[in-house]
Amino acid sequence: MGALSWWHWAIVLIVLVVLFGSKKLPEAARGLGQSLRVFKSEMKEMQNDGKPAEEATPPAKRELPPADTSGTSTQTSSDDVKKSA
Repeated sequence: MGALSWWHWAIVLIVLVVLFGSKKLPEAARGLGQSLRVFKSEMKEMQNDGKPAEEATPPAKRELPPADTSGTSTQTSSDDVKKSA
């Protein structure tokens, strides 16, 4: 009662074709393949999360303008423009 022999697999294949039809089986296999690819990429991403920053690929750097530490606003109001004119 060990592994299935070749005729067991043939019966399983015939039952699958009868139940799902020959059109649905390739679509199901394609969906399974896409799911496995997504799963594999997520597993790689999880493994990269545990690594130090030097080993993992750095995210795209975005330069920000220098922070305004003076406490004053750089925007001028319409009242300020009228007073200076």
